[in-house]
Amino acid sequence: MTSCVVLFSGGLDSTTALAWALSRYDRVHALTFDYGQRHRVEVALARKAARKRGVAHTVLKVDLRQIGGSALTDPAIPLPRSVRPPKKAPGPPATYVPFRNGIFLALAAAWAEARGVRDLVCGFHVADSPDYPDTTPRFVKAMERAIHEGTKAAFGGPKTRIIAPLLGLSKANIIRSGLALGADYSHSVSCYAGGERPCGTCSSCRLRARAWKALGREDPLLVRLRKEGQR
Repeated sequence: MTSCVVLFSGGLDSTTALAWALSRYDRVHALTFDYGQRHRVEVALARKAARKRGVAHTVLKVDLRQIGGSALTDPAIPLPRSVRPPKKAPGPPATYVPFRNGIFLALAAAWAEARGVRDLVCGFHVADSPDYPDTTPRFVKAMERAIHEGTKAAFGGPKTRIIAPLLGLSKANIIRSGLALGADYSHSVSCYAGGERPCGTCSSCRLRARAWKALGREDPLLVRLRKEGQR
């Protein structure tokens, strides 16, 4: 039987990655990180989404607030909010969490190795987030090499594979691919501000809204919230 671990935040990208994995593997385990993020509502909704799909789910806690350096983990750093995309400054944005994806992949690799799982599936992509250094093909390959050197693979054991099926896709095409695979986005949250309902002004909300508009469809999250009477 084939098996994998999906790094599952519960957002649009990881929801698509989960649907992709479910279409290809016999056994899928979703791994969510509670890292002290401002938008921790995603953890609770990730649990609901995994339960709806009948997927085994684990939440690992690692408090990146102790590291700081990001508007997502340090309340003293303002969260960038704007109706229109602000002028880009050199380097990663304030919402970049230092080496977050490297930390997540290292923990996921350790978790998977302890259970004999080889493949790590993640929803990284760069089309809509070119200023994040830890979502690129180069980064993925470098992390894969590091994992090979620091695990049983160094002694001839199975080599971990980091699979990022969404690399190179736009946000709209990521959603389109997910819909074709039966992904349910009604419990996927993207807002950095910390609420279940999109604030509409953080960068993640703007990208999400633009993608659904490009597809000519209403965001299923908004549809669900309206049906539940949440304004």
